[in-house]
Amino acid sequence: MGDEAQPEHESYDLAVIGAGPAGLAGTATAAELGLSVALLDSAPQPGGQFYRHPAPATRATRPEALHHDWQAFTDLRDRLRTGARRGNVTCLFDHHVWTVTRQAENDWTVHALTGAIDAPGEHGDNQRPVQVRARAILLATGSYERHLPFPGWTLPGVVGAGGAQAMLKSGLVPPGRRVVVAGSGPLLLAAAGSLVTAGAEVPELIEASSYFGYARHPRALATQPHKLTEGVHHAKTLLRHRVRPRTRHAVTEAHGTDRVAAVTVSRLDHEWRPIPGTERRIDCDALAVGHGLIPQIDLATGLGCTTRRTADGTYALALSPLQETSLRGLWSAGETSGVGGAHQAMVEGELAALAVASRLTARRPAPLSRLRSLRRRRDRMNAFADAMAVTHAPGHGWTRWLTDETDVCRCEEVPAGRIREAVTDYGARDARSVKLLTRAGMGWCQGRVCGWAASCLASPIPPPGAVLADAPAEPGSDGRASSGPDRRLLATPVPLGVLADRTTPKPQPPSPLPPTEGQPS
Repeated sequence: MGDEAQPEHESYDLAVIGAGPAGLAGTATAAELGLSVALLDSAPQPGGQFYRHPAPATRATRPEALHHDWQAFTDLRDRLRTGARRGNVTCLFDHHVWTVTRQAENDWTVHALTGAIDAPGEHGDNQRPVQVRARAILLATGSYERHLPFPGWTLPGVVGAGGAQAMLKSGLVPPGRRVVVAGSGPLLLAAAGSLVTAGAEVPELIEASSYFGYARHPRALATQPHKLTEGVHHAKTLLRHRVRPRTRHAVTEAHGTDRVAAVTVSRLDHEWRPIPGTERRIDCDALAVGHGLIPQIDLATGLGCTTRRTADGTYALALSPLQETSLRGLWSAGETSGVGGAHQAMVEGELAALAVASRLTARRPAPLSRLRSLRRRRDRMNAFADAMAVTHAPGHGWTRWLTDETDVCRCEEVPAGRIREAVTDYGARDARSVKLLTRAGMGWCQGRVCGWAASCLASPIPPPGAVLADAPAEPGSDGRASSGPDRRLLATPVPLGVLADRTTPKPQPPSPLPPTEGQPS
């Protein structure tokens, strides 16, 4: 496909928000069924965080080198190009969606800002509001990293495990030469494998949980052999570079002045409490640390969609068997409904697109056998995702890592001691009351980095395995944050002038897809 512009539409059958695996699968499937689809994403090209592309300045010739299953992405991209050539798909990249509104059934409006947002509070001259109307919405906004603070975590050189992956995929550079990888979850194996492949030294991989937890879920493992294959692939890479995973340990402090120079690693008990006397120091110039992912559901919770508590203590959207949220006409796919990986996201995106097409055309878009097959695959993947979440769920004892001086909210520089004071002296019992009393979560990230940690300090999560049974299924009627996730009217920062402007501008011209390798642009 070349750079020719696609025709603008006043309205679409379906607006897909997010161009990762779920969004691409949903867009391609819906377009193949004859629907007109607008695909919106904040990035300049498709792929999402999982299939992140190298920056143009790197002049990378083999973007697939640091990706797993790149062929799945190229297949989706080719289907997307076909839909664009036929006029069924309009790609709206560099579009930052800040809210979604519904005027009536089958009449939705997606509100976005175009162009790049360079820094907190700064909006470029090319920033302008855009509104895209559609008969149905598919949310495929993915997830973001969960951060557990510890003394020294704000030092330069301390990055998220996903952040280290992003640096490699987009900039082709590791965060340091000697990188400790720590936290919990399968992302650590992928991050460590990518780092050593890129030439970095990984002295240790520190896993707070135990991989033996998977043995409690033999049926979920048996139905997902490709997950075991992925694990073996990562294990071989680490063994080849002599990287030994160390389970039931955590980085409990980072040391340095201008940059991280070493970390303290402590052994943990079954509740993730550091065991005194087990501390040891590891020299490094970078730390990649992450404790799983949190579904990004801001747009849906702002509309009042029902949520559910996942096995590892986060909130995800509660969906129908065909991926529809509690709000009619709003579907969801991928990690918004629970973190399960790229393959699960693609299956859910395809299933959601079939359901949307059936609703909008009043006919069956696919044989029942195909629908049943997709649902069975989705359900098997969900079972494995639940097993993974339970195995790597943070224990409530992790808060013992924190001193009163440890910053929990980096944006507003709110230490743990001030949050504890709000709880013990002023009666704070949830993230919202902590925010009002301490300003934790009021900064640029709007609580995406510190919100989960602040909630744990205000009301500790139950231990792994008890979360699903004890947690409420949806936000409570009293509106307290402890009864559900935070609800935000705005999913991204928006200039006041945009909120004050009552005009309705037309959509921007669509962004061209990058040309296929070997094809002139």
